[in-house]
Amino acid sequence: MNSPHIFDAYYAFLRIEKGLSDNTVGAYSSDLRQFSKFLVQEKLSLAEVESRDVALFVQDLERQGIVARSRARKVSALRSFFDYLVEEQVVEHNPCAYMPAPKLSQDLPQILSEQEVLSLLDAPKLDKPAGYRDQAMLEVLYGCGLRVSELVGLNVGDIDELGFVRCLGKGNKERIIPLGSHALRATSDYLKYARGRLAKQHRERALFLNTRGKRLTRQGFWKILKGLAKRAGIEKEISPHMLRHSFATHLLRHGADLRSVQEMLGHADLTTTQIYTHLDKGHLRDVYVKTHPRAVKEDDE
Repeated sequence: MNSPHIFDAYYAFLRIEKGLSDNTVGAYSSDLRQFSKFLVQEKLSLAEVESRDVALFVQDLERQGIVARSRARKVSALRSFFDYLVEEQVVEHNPCAYMPAPKLSQDLPQILSEQEVLSLLDAPKLDKPAGYRDQAMLEVLYGCGLRVSELVGLNVGDIDELGFVRCLGKGNKERIIPLGSHALRATSDYLKYARGRLAKQHRERALFLNTRGKRLTRQGFWKILKGLAKRAGIEKEISPHMLRHSFATHLLRHGADLRSVQEMLGHADLTTTQIYTHLDKGHLRDVYVKTHPRAVKEDDE
């Protein structure tokens, strides 16, 4: 019952039917190999697995020092695998169907306030070509919520005049994201006034160039960002991903729906996006007072 052919068929299903990348399938494979070793150790077949067996497997992982997030991922992989086995009539039920995932610690992403973002966007000085480039990069990064690898991977033509950005995300999946007027203007100014002065070769396709006329690297952008944050008076330990976190949090705070934010960020799983629904208590209080019919004090009526 634990034939390798069952696992191979499942991996083919993930690639062909689900369209998952090789990296994602590899992660599933690693988790299931670990579970297979557990089954051999417990002398169990797939058809014999019950919820208590999966619970024992998770407890064993915890004893090995596997962190909660990794344990949760493995439970998710098992749930998906057994769903497939039920569909294929290999087993009668999914032992993970009602099993709660390991509780995760609430490591909330660090973000910039809206005022800090404005200060950062005002930091580049437009007296040199690099200033126009830096302003365009910041506006696009915050305006689209791109990963830094996606930002530096942009080519000329990936931002169209209608205000959309085309980028390649994880697993080489393409997504198209709307761009605001500020970012579109900053990019247009960069192309008009600066990129030609940075470029050394006409054949260079990269949108954002370093002073040698080559594609800017992630490390290069990180260094630029730290310098601009210091100029803007931001004391937080800033990173490119902090702007991505800020993009998502600010969108949700101003009323964007979770599914739209998920699509713009390129998250495969909505639960990844849900971490941004955490709002500060002051904001929640404002929302409550403005929207709940019993929140208004009698004196204010």
